[in-house]
Amino acid sequence: MEAADIKITAEPIDEGSCRFTSSVPVYAGGAARFEDPERARMSPLATALFNIEPITGVRFAGNVVTINKEGIGDWAPLARQVGAAIRAQLLSGMPVVSDDFIATMPSDEEIREKVRALFEAEINPAVAGHGGYIELIDVRDKNVYVRMGGGCQGCGAANVTLKQGVETAIRRVLPDIGEVFDTTDHAGGANPYYQPSK
Repeated sequence: MEAADIKITAEPIDEGSCRFTSSVPVYAGGAARFEDPERARMSPLATALFNIEPITGVRFAGNVVTINKEGIGDWAPLARQVGAAIRAQLLSGMPVVSDDFIATMPSDEEIREKVRALFEAEINPAVAGHGGYIELIDVRDKNVYVRMGGGCQGCGAANVTLKQGVETAIRRVLPDIGEVFDTTDHAGGANPYYQPSK
């Protein structure tokens, strides 16, 4: 593989985070998350990225690398450095994470059990007051798939509920999961809050 074969696109999520998508897999083993330079030592790519100021967090999942940084400002200068670090790692042919890191990761079944318990004890009692519920659909390669129902289906605040409520709670219990995907058809159902434009 040559450098020209690797295409990397940057998509800022907000001022503090940016998603980098590679045309080739970065980490096919599911997901890996690094919130500090100490843990990043178990990944040569995470180490290289933490050496770029002001990066404060790194997550790999399949073809995607999500970067968190502190402070505000344009992503463009930082994006070039991040893209170069990802490309260099891919060209090296070396594993993205160490065997030691892989040994610390929970299995998909462990994630499934902990997410179900969290939904039962904390998440669903919280959204039940709004007539809603959230169910776990699946866990694959450390990625979590959920569906919203009742008052949560089609709700204008569904994305906020997912990102700031559900995902934050799951990451508190399971910090190393990959992505949390909403599989809900928010335009479907008997009485969705969201109606698609004609």
